[in-house]
Amino acid sequence: MTTTSLTPAAAPQAPVTAAHDLTGKRRIAFASYVDENYLPGFLVLLRSLALSNPSVCEDFVVLHDDLRPGSIAKIRALHPRIVLRRVNAEHYDSYKKGDQDNYLVRKAYFILDVFRIREYDTVITLDTDMVVLGDLGELLKLREGLAAVPQFFYGQHKLNSGLLVIQREYLSDAFCAKLDATGRSGDYELDKHDQGILNAVLDGDFVRLDARYNFVKRRLSGDLPVPEDTAILHFTGRHKPWQGGESGYSQAEERWREFEMSDAEFHAAYLNSSGGLHHDLLVHFGTPHVKRTGNVEYARKVAAAHIAAGDYQDAVDILSGVRIPLDEAWPHEVLGHALMSVSRHDEAKAQLLLAAAAPNRAATAYARLAQMAWVHGDNAEALKYATAGLAVDPTHRSSRLWAQRAASVPAQELGAPEDQLAHVAFYMDRQGNAGDKLLPETVRLGFGPDTTTRRWHSVHAHRYFDKAALDRVNARRGLVIGGGGLFIPDTMPNGNSAWQWNVPDEHLRAIDVPIMVYAVGFNAFDGQSYRAGRFRESLRLLVEKSAFFGLRNHGSIAKVRAMLPAHLQDKVRFQPCPTTVSRQLVPGWTDPAYREDTVLLNAAYDRAGLRFGHDYAHFLGEIAKAVRAIGAHTEVRCVAHSLDDEKIAFDLRREHGISLPVIPMYDFDNDEIRELYAKTRLVIGMRGHAGMIPFGVGTPIISLISHPKMAYFLADIERPEWGVSVHDKNLGAVLTERAIGILDDHAGTVADVHDRQRELWKVTEANAADIRAILGA
Repeated sequence: MTTTSLTPAAAPQAPVTAAHDLTGKRRIAFASYVDENYLPGFLVLLRSLALSNPSVCEDFVVLHDDLRPGSIAKIRALHPRIVLRRVNAEHYDSYKKGDQDNYLVRKAYFILDVFRIREYDTVITLDTDMVVLGDLGELLKLREGLAAVPQFFYGQHKLNSGLLVIQREYLSDAFCAKLDATGRSGDYELDKHDQGILNAVLDGDFVRLDARYNFVKRRLSGDLPVPEDTAILHFTGRHKPWQGGESGYSQAEERWREFEMSDAEFHAAYLNSSGGLHHDLLVHFGTPHVKRTGNVEYARKVAAAHIAAGDYQDAVDILSGVRIPLDEAWPHEVLGHALMSVSRHDEAKAQLLLAAAAPNRAATAYARLAQMAWVHGDNAEALKYATAGLAVDPTHRSSRLWAQRAASVPAQELGAPEDQLAHVAFYMDRQGNAGDKLLPETVRLGFGPDTTTRRWHSVHAHRYFDKAALDRVNARRGLVIGGGGLFIPDTMPNGNSAWQWNVPDEHLRAIDVPIMVYAVGFNAFDGQSYRAGRFRESLRLLVEKSAFFGLRNHGSIAKVRAMLPAHLQDKVRFQPCPTTVSRQLVPGWTDPAYREDTVLLNAAYDRAGLRFGHDYAHFLGEIAKAVRAIGAHTEVRCVAHSLDDEKIAFDLRREHGISLPVIPMYDFDNDEIRELYAKTRLVIGMRGHAGMIPFGVGTPIISLISHPKMAYFLADIERPEWGVSVHDKNLGAVLTERAIGILDDHAGTVADVHDRQRELWKVTEANAADIRAILGA
């Protein structure tokens, strides 16, 4: 096998790649052709879509040729993700038509421009004379073919083009060429326009949808009521509700007029919708409504949405703009949460104490007060608040966590300061994420075999780095920053740096010992971003101050370099995560004499919406197929890095009748983690360290890619085939084929893992030499 050296001088310069291209996450859009005549219908369509599907917000492509600026403004007010796309009207002049001079007939073909869209994997078209009355979730899950409802009058062979669910294979030049050829030949039902062309090209080859997804008005002739299960009602024919309607369809038109409302009525209706509200819609509709009304409950909802997305200052701003009564505990608690997330702790404390007066919010408020006290190094105060939270609710998990942290006694430091390195890391709690527990120790192994307090002074990244902490660091030989994806905005937010180390610029500038950033990752998810300039400013200062700045993959390097001025970009270099070379670092390591005949399966559920989108049911079904097939060769077990990871076992049993033994790795110590992964034959993992740790101890891996960092690592070791997207249409078959292939050639794959690891070790050794020179050791 040909290998390529990954030494610093030869390291590839990875471009910044779009996250969805790395994770395979499906991009979905709705689309409509809209003109001034049909604008009233489209505005009702948008309102009905939001109110009937309040948790759904995908791009909405508006095909148009003559919309006025005021009309566009009205459209944008009703959807936060409008994508305007002007149609090439002249393109359709060459089509043969039943009435060449009728402008309505000419425009009927413009919706065919949807097939010229290339940015999405699935596009759902909706006619502007439709109103959405029910859940469209099943349409969003469709993965195959071109789906539509058969025509009402013509049987199953022909489709009604008012609703189309179009997959990527039809969004192609080849399919557009077929449409053009048919349109120009006139070999179709001319009076059916775009629908006639589609039926001629498809000739019945489409996926049949239930009529409730395109329930045409004609089915209700004689003023019949709209069936309760109707998802989309379609006002076909000449007479439209906004033009006065048609006799004999009053009950249908009443359903349409339910969504003919003012902005204030619409915003209030959305904010009062039951079920989960989509962040983008909640913010888009809630912000002007709060400004208009000053409603505290709506302000709380919008602020909570901002917090969930990591937009903490926006949450502060909206709640600070309304008057919160003293006895409204929940808004006080949310404002307190937002304020502490931007490091305005005195104000946050006042808000949280107000919230703690109400029994239903007290436990959460006390837990946040305990967190703030712990962040500032006051363990006694933190324990007091955490205990108060547990007194209100003995089952409150967050209060219990902060009580445990506050009561823990730091290990006694055995070494002299001048002989120690300070180490900023995220030190994980007991029963926390197994990978994060292992990381700090493994980072230290990169600097030598002694990982104890004789050589190391621990600095928890999440605690405020105050003047006393600064003095302690400056008394050491140097400062190592590493132990996780510290460049992430939301695990433990703060306003000082906007990343995981809670360090203000003034104290970062005052560090006068060598700073070594070691194998840190840029861990933003697909759909997650750093929106604050504060992060960029802190990052730039950190790079300027660092004597060594190493990131764990080239994807992270590209992301960080893009945020830096040109003169700092070359300081950013490749330092693999030390877990990937554990066999070289762990003192006395020996490869296992035998391996258990097992495959370990790991799935992650933090930020599940960002990981799976609309595809979780698909993912689960495909994993069930793979588990059954792989299980015929060897035993499959679930390995849980955190408590939440056990969900895969519960869901497989409930939905597919598959029972897997669960290994609670969150309870393991570091040696037990490495030993378990070294003694299995294959690890199929979704967490980054469910790939890097087993790889590091010499075990073959297959990564379930739901986060860009998984693809980054596989690119660095030049084995992209060891990963498969959780969104892959054929995930079960692909995973089975690759797993069985690895098991059948296990010795060869282990040798390949060792070979790939040697390349990472070369980089690590070269960097270690540079670090020794920096430290004068």
